[in-house]
Amino acid sequence: MNRISRHPMRRILAAGFVLVVLVGLFVVRLVDIQVLRASALNEQADEVRSTAPITVYGARGDILDRNGAVLADSVMRYDVALSPKNAKKGDVVREEPDPADPTKTVRVEVPLEQIAAELGAVVGLTADQVLGIIASALAEDPDSDFAYVAKLVDVDTYEKVDALGIPWVVQSRHPSRSYPNGAVAGNLLGFVGEDGGAQAGLELGQDACLAGEDGEVTFIPSLQDWVEIPGTEVVHKQAKDGGTLKLTIDADLQWEVQRIAQAQRLAVGAQWATVTVMEAKTGKLLAVADVPTVDPNDPSATDAADRGSRTFTAPFEPGSTFKAITAASLIDAGKANPLSQVIAPYSYDAPNGANFRDSFYHDDTPYTLTGALIDSSNTATAKFGEQMDDQARFEYMQKFGFGRVSEVGFPAEESGDLNGGPDEWDNQTKYTTMFGQGLTTTAVQIASAYQTIANDGVRMPVQLVESCTDADGTVTKPSAKGTRVISEQAANETSQMLENVYTKGWLADEWNIPGYRVAAKTGTAQVADGNGGYLTGYLVSVSGFAPADDPEFVVSVSIMDPVKMNSSAASAPVFQQVMSQVLKKYRTIPSGAAAPDLPANW
Repeated sequence: MNRISRHPMRRILAAGFVLVVLVGLFVVRLVDIQVLRASALNEQADEVRSTAPITVYGARGDILDRNGAVLADSVMRYDVALSPKNAKKGDVVREEPDPADPTKTVRVEVPLEQIAAELGAVVGLTADQVLGIIASALAEDPDSDFAYVAKLVDVDTYEKVDALGIPWVVQSRHPSRSYPNGAVAGNLLGFVGEDGGAQAGLELGQDACLAGEDGEVTFIPSLQDWVEIPGTEVVHKQAKDGGTLKLTIDADLQWEVQRIAQAQRLAVGAQWATVTVMEAKTGKLLAVADVPTVDPNDPSATDAADRGSRTFTAPFEPGSTFKAITAASLIDAGKANPLSQVIAPYSYDAPNGANFRDSFYHDDTPYTLTGALIDSSNTATAKFGEQMDDQARFEYMQKFGFGRVSEVGFPAEESGDLNGGPDEWDNQTKYTTMFGQGLTTTAVQIASAYQTIANDGVRMPVQLVESCTDADGTVTKPSAKGTRVISEQAANETSQMLENVYTKGWLADEWNIPGYRVAAKTGTAQVADGNGGYLTGYLVSVSGFAPADDPEFVVSVSIMDPVKMNSSAASAPVFQQVMSQVLKKYRTIPSGAAAPDLPANW
C-alpha cells in the first residue's frame, strides 16, 4: 500500500512530460507537413492525379425562332477515355459465373488484347487501333494517365462501354449540337464541326453569343480501378454555357416557303432559288429560303456550294426589279412623277454613244413613268433616268442600301458592286445601271429596298436576330432605328405605279391574290460569267409587297437559270403562293379599296 502510493507527484510529472513531448512531436510533424513541405507534398499528390486536365464542356446556346421553337440545341454526348499506364499493367480481373456451379462466380483474368477488342467493337475501332492509342500515349509519356478513345458517342454507346466494366476506362459528358427541324432554315443556321467549333451560318456569325466556355478539372483516381476518389476534384477553370440566340424567323413559315421554292425549282429545272420574306414596317426577316438547302445535322451530304445562304452571299445583276429604285429616286428628287412623259424607241442611241434596246420590239411609244414600269421598257427608263445626274442617282443607290452589306452581317455576305460609282462608269454603264444591269446586288438588298418603298420611304435595318440572352440573363438586341431614304410622297407614288404593274402587267393573271392590293415588279437579268461576258441562262425575279394600301410584308423571289421557263413567269407563282401564305398566316385584313388606275401612255 505504501509502496504503491509513494511519490505520486513524480509519476504525474513524468507522465505529463512524456505527453508534452509526444504532442510537441505531433505539432512539429504537422507544421512540417502542412507548412514547411506543403508545396512539395502537393506536387507529389498531383503525380497521382490524371496527368492532363479533363475538359468540362460549356454547353453551346440554343437557337430559337421568333416564337421560341428550338432550331438548334445541345444534346448530351460522351467522350470515352482510358488510362494508358493502368492499361499496361496487365490483364483485367472479372467475376464470371463458375462453369462447374452457375450459382457461384470465379475470378477470371481477361487479357488486354481481348479488352481492347471488346472496347473497340463498341466505339467503332479495331483492337489494334485501341492498342495503338495506348502504345502511342505511353511512347510519348511512360506515365500517361489519360488518352481519348472516342468522342461524342451517344447514350447507347455510353451504356455499352459502361457495361464492359473496364476499370481503367472513364467516360465524361460532352454536349453536342442537334438541329431538331433538319433542313428547315439550314442555310441560315449553318453548322458546327466535330470538335464543336462553328463553321458556317449563324453558328459562325453569332458565335460570340452562342459559344460556351470550356472548363478544366483534375481528380485523384483510385489506384485499382481509376475511379474518382470523392472530394478530390480540383476545378482549374469553371465551365460556362453559351447564350440563347432568338431569331426573327418563323419556323413554320420558313418550312412552307422552302417547300414552295423547292417545288418550283424542280419544276422549271433551275439551279437554285431564293425567297425572302420581310416585315415591311420593321425590316425583320420572317423567312429566308435557299434551295437546295442543307441539313446541319449532316452538312457533308450537301454540295459545298449549296451549304450557305445565297440570299446574302450571291450577288447578281437585278435587272428590271431595279427600275422601281430608279423611279423612286427620280420622284423624290423632283425630276419626274408617275405621269411624266417620254417617247421611247425600241432601240436607243444615247447622246454619249451608248446603245441599248428593249426586250420586245415596239414602235416609238409615248410612255408615262408608270407605263415604263408596266412594260418594263429599258429605253423609257433610261430617258427618264438621264434627267438626273449620275452622282445624285448613285447616292440614292447607297441610301437604299446597295453597295454595302446588310446590318445582319451574315458570314461571307457580299456587298454587291456599284461598279465603282459615276467616276468609273463608262458610257454604257451610265445607262444600264438605270435598269438593273452593270451593277450587282444581293437578294436581301433588293428586299430591303422594296421594304423602304413599302414603309413610306423609311429604310429599317435588316434584322435576322431578335436578341441574344447571355447565360447570366443579360439581353442584347440589335438597333432598330430607321433612316429616311425618300419622301413619303415619293414612296406612295412609287407604290401606286407598282400596283399598276401588278394589275396591268403581262403576269397579272399569274400572280393575282384576290382581296388584296399588291405592288410588285418582275426582273429578267443576264448573269455574268466572270470573264467579262454573260451566261446563256437568266436570273428571273419578282419583288413586291402587300397589302399595298397598308404594307405589311415584302416578298422577293430569285430563280437562277430556269431552263424550262426562262422568264419572270417562273418566279411569279412562287411570289403568289408565298405572299398568299404570309397574308393568310398572319390574318392580314384585306384591302378596302381598289388600286389607283394610272395611264401607261399619253
